[in-house]
Amino acid sequence: MDQEAIPKPKHEKHNQTQTSSNETSLLSGLPNHLAQLCLAKINPSILFSVCHSWRRLIYSPSFTPFFSLYALLSPPPDHSPNSPIQFSSLDPISNTWTSLPSPPSDPPLHLLHRHPAFLSRKLPIQTLSVSGCLVLVAATTPQFTPALPRPLVFQPLSKQWSFGPPLPKPRRFCAAGTVGGKVYVASGMGTTYRGDVARSMEEWDMKGKEVSASWVKKAGLKDGRFSREAVEAIGYRGKLWMVNVKGNAIKEGAVYDVETDTWQDMPQGMLGGWNGPTATSINDDDHHHDHDAMYVVDESKGVLSKYVDENDCWEVVMDSVVLKEAEQVCAGRGRVCVVCANGTRIVVVDVVAPLPRIWVVEPPPMLEVVAVHILPRMCRLD
Repeated sequence: MDQEAIPKPKHEKHNQTQTSSNETSLLSGLPNHLAQLCLAKINPSILFSVCHSWRRLIYSPSFTPFFSLYALLSPPPDHSPNSPIQFSSLDPISNTWTSLPSPPSDPPLHLLHRHPAFLSRKLPIQTLSVSGCLVLVAATTPQFTPALPRPLVFQPLSKQWSFGPPLPKPRRFCAAGTVGGKVYVASGMGTTYRGDVARSMEEWDMKGKEVSASWVKKAGLKDGRFSREAVEAIGYRGKLWMVNVKGNAIKEGAVYDVETDTWQDMPQGMLGGWNGPTATSINDDDHHHDHDAMYVVDESKGVLSKYVDENDCWEVVMDSVVLKEAEQVCAGRGRVCVVCANGTRIVVVDVVAPLPRIWVVEPPPMLEVVAVHILPRMCRLD
């Protein structure tokens, strides 16, 4: 996504043999494994524009990936409610949308975003970006039951879908978030409301040496007030932060400490300014979380703000009319990407520039954006 913020390539071990006769030379006079080490220091957008062999290189599995924008897409309201949710990736270099491979068909995936009887209300499809993967956590079927008995995971580098472990109690309208490569699901409801589900918290570790094969029960909430609607559980400075109601309504906040497995009250300044979709930009290599940043977009005013821990307040980054009607936000690689206006536009803000820059990305034709995430680009084998 952010070409200037791409991490320095990790030099991999390569076959030390000379370039084979049927392999295109990347740099004249150098074997390809050495040429690749040289080219890895150049911005991929430059490599893309020079020649076909370099263009193929930046999409190969051996080249450190740049980052792309991934989107869940839904047909507009005038289309059949049975039209499937689609998944696409926007390549920031070629500026083209590419469809992801189809998810597994067994069992069939039925994700309801709009019901024909309730077109004015959107049903949530809850997704996360975890350890470089897209994770679908919770959604609703046309029969108003939980659509995902276990998480569905897409790995961009392998272009493969896989399933996570079954949830002890599948749910929808929950709080979903991630910290340190672990997925957390709190509260929510199944087909109907149950108090034990509405107060529960489950953890799935995706980042260990061996991905956990089961969910672990964690300390529960004191009540079921977080099962009213789907909310983001924002991973920030080693904790999960969440509110029970979206928008500018009066709300309650809660903070979960993943190290101590305890719940705490949210600081009043943070709670008071939480007036829209929220996201964090996290440096996975910073174990002390000193460079974590939390952003919120006031959906009614179109104001993007950043949380300041020391003063327990929100500092305005910029305001723009195109940020109004914000619905979902993601952050990373120096960018904040905001889904606005019923999914008809994606607003991108460069928050690391001396003066924040803003531009609008159009979704693919005849589709509306449900959610966006910043993840490594997919490989191409052609």
